[in-house]
Formats: sequence, C-alpha cells, structure tokens
Amino acid sequence: MNKCVSYQFDRLLKIIYLLLNLVVRLCMIKFSKYVFLLSIFTLIILPANSQKLNTAAYIKKYKNLAINEMKTNDIPASIILAQGILESGNGNSQLAKRGKNHFGIKCHNTWDGRTIRWDDDAKRECFRKYNSVADSYRDHSEFLKTRGHYSSLFNLKMTDYKAWARGLQKAGYATNKKYATLLIRIIEENNLQKYDDKKLLVNTIPPESDSHEIDPNIRMPDESGFEPIDIGNSNRKLYTNNGVKFIFANTGDTFTSIARDLNIYSWQVYKYNELKKDDILKAGQVLYVEKKKRRNTQKSHMVKPNETLYSISQLYGIQLKVLCKKNKMSAGDNLNSGQQLKLK
Repeated sequence: MNKCVSYQFDRLLKIIYLLLNLVVRLCMIKFSKYVFLLSIFTLIILPANSQKLNTAAYIKKYKNLAINEMKTNDIPASIILAQGILESGNGNSQLAKRGKNHFGIKCHNTWDGRTIRWDDDAKRECFRKYNSVADSYRDHSEFLKTRGHYSSLFNLKMTDYKAWARGLQKAGYATNKKYATLLIRIIEENNLQKYDDKKLLVNTIPPESDSHEIDPNIRMPDESGFEPIDIGNSNRKLYTNNGVKFIFANTGDTFTSIARDLNIYSWQVYKYNELKKDDILKAGQVLYVEKKKRRNTQKSHMVKPNETLYSISQLYGIQLKVLCKKNKMSAGDNLNSGQQLKLK
C-alpha cells in the first residue's frame, strides 16, 4: 500500500471513529434524558404513593377531631371516625385530598361555600369544599344536627354505635344498602368504640405521641400574672411573655378565628406554637402570635412533675428546637422531676 492510499485509509478510519463517537454521545444524551425523566417521575409519583394513609394512620391522625366533635355535638366518635374512613377511603380519595371533604357531603340548597365537582351517583355532582379537614369534621356534625331526618339519632345512647349506624342508613345518608354493616365492621375491627367512653366527654383528649398538647395540670402563664395590652378588640386580650406577644385561647377558638381577630395568618399561629394545623385548641391555652425567642432571662428551669420540653418552651416563651438543642435532647424525650434544664 503506497503512502497516498495509506493516508486516505487513516483519514477514513478517523472519520468513522469520529462518527461512531458522535453516535455514542448522542445515545448517551438521549439516554440521560430518559434517566432524568425517570428520576423526576420517581420523585413525584413514589412520594405521592407513600403518603397514602392506612386505617390505623387515619385513626391516629384524626381521632382527636372526632372526640372533640363528640364532646361538643353528642355524636359518637366511633361513628364519626368510621364514616370518615369509609367515605374518604382513609383520607386518600381525590374528594378528600382536593376538597378536604371526608364525609362525602354534597352541596344541597343550603351551602353557599366553596364547591368541587365529582362523579358520584351522577356525573359531576356538587360537593362541599373545605379549607381544612377540621372544617369538614365540624360541618359533618352541623349537617347531622340541623337536618330533620337525622334528629332521631340524637335520642340514641352515645355508646350504641350499632343503632347509630343503622339510623344513618335508614335516614338515607348513603345509597349503599350495606352502609350500616360497613360502619359497624370498621368500628369493631379497629376498636373505635373505645373512643365513645363517657369519660372522654369531660376529660382532656389524650395527646398523640407526636402531639404537643399540654397536660392541664402543668403550670402555665395565666391572666393574673400579666397586664393585657389594649388592641381595640373586646374579644381579645394581648399579653407579653419574654418579650413575645401571646393570647389565651377562648372556647371554640381555631387558628383561623384567632388569625382573623389579630389580622395575621393562621399558619403563623400554629407555626409559632409548634402545633399542627389540624390540632384542636383548648380554652385557656397559651398561644404566641409572634415568633418565640431563642433564650430567656432566667438561666435554668427545674423540671416539675408531668412537664415536657414543649410545655417548658411555652412557659418561658422560647423556641422548642432551641431548648432541645441547648440541652442536647429531642422534643419527645421524657423529663425527670428535679432535672435542671438550660434556658440561656
């Protein structure tokens, strides 16, 4: 092979090599796009599926709402929870997710709030849409109490969940002929009747393990120790603790009602107090309406019986996460009476 032919052959090999290299790179780019799209799909779809509640998780998350409605409206908590579980598919239905509607309540003629369209007995029926799950629970109680064909239910014993289930079916709450049977099965399989204990009508709702509710026996700020600030609203008295403004909750208060009265956002109320947006408030509960401080003028605190890190953070108006960090503890850690905690 002469030099000219050899040169041309080498050049051809280089061109082939470059073309092959280009093809490989294009394939890699195309493949990387699929990898990227697959990654996005995984990030979006998998977490959505993992967030689905099972029955036990639903009960844990919403039982306090049901107990509170039982206390104020004389509807068995077992019935409320069973209906919520059945009607919302453990809170996973699109009506529950998009409309916060956990009881399948349709608009009817009396509803003037927000609405959502959904296929049920007919196409695109009108359902009530709520701002929160707590609003759905409250409206469910109001719905049963104010519609005449459910009035006979309130003559039944609070502990007779079977009679309540059959009464709901007879009154036409749902078209399913097995509605009562399904409710009773849900109640008995999950032992929901234990929440109909009459003691729960007068006692504090038992706190969840991950909740920050405060034992009523724990010492907290009270009105006698503070001078109120005049804010021009007869329904509210504003106080300060550790330089942070706070109020005492009234009976029936919600984060929304407090935010409306004080012209702030509802998220500020529950965030500043390290609470969840579905938590039920109690009369006399201390609620800060500004961000709590990182320290207190007092250097330390001696733990008293039943106190928690959260109750101490509310007592002194300091952030829970800061209190935990200063004492190298977690929010759920148990405290011993006489234990010294750093505040400064």
